[in-house]
Order: sequence, then C-alpha cells, then structure tokens
Amino acid sequence: MNKKLSIGLLTIAAVAMPFIASAVTVDPNLGSTLTLGTADLESTVIKIVQWALGFLGLVAVIMILIGGFQWMTAGGNEEKVAGAKKIISAAVIGLIVILLAWAIVIFVVTQTNKVTT
Repeated sequence: MNKKLSIGLLTIAAVAMPFIASAVTVDPNLGSTLTLGTADLESTVIKIVQWALGFLGLVAVIMILIGGFQWMTAGGNEEKVAGAKKIISAAVIGLIVILLAWAIVIFVVTQTNKVTT
C-alpha cells in the first residue's frame, strides 16, 4: 500500500512540476536590484554568502524555538524532553557551524583578494 501511495504522489508531483515551473517568474533586473552587476567579485560573494548563512541562521533559531516549545509542552514525558534536547543541541551545533563557515569564507575571500591585487 505504501509503495502505491509513493508512486502516486511521485506521479502527481511529476505532472504538476511544469505548471509550477511556469508559474514562477524571475525578475530580469534582480542583479541590478541587489547591486550585484556593478559590484566587484569580493563583495558579490560576501553578499551571497551573507544571505545564505543568514537564512540558515534563521532556520537554526526556528529549530531552537521548536525544541523549546516541545520541551515546555512535554508535560514531564522524558522521551519528549530527550527529543527536545536533541533538537536544541543540533540547532546550537548548526549555529556554530554557520558561524565557522562565515569566518572561513571571510578569511578565504580576504586572502584571495590580497593575492590577486
């Protein structure tokens, strides 16, 4: 039964994909809106990485909030508290990884800029 359901959902997704793709429009002036077309490579890379890591940081903070909500609503159930602790610890580790990734990107970009100039 589960295999038939999976195949059915995949078929529906495959059929709906062209309609969803045609509904999405991309602004041709997006690069100029974000001032990516006139900026140098270093600032462009930093802006893109800032946006991506900012989004990931937001996801990590939301996960911390979800874990905290689960912990508060656990009602003394040790299994739910343990699951909430796992979510919170994974989100904190994710935030640490995001900050380290940001530091590495800044270091690599500045060192590359020094070498090329």
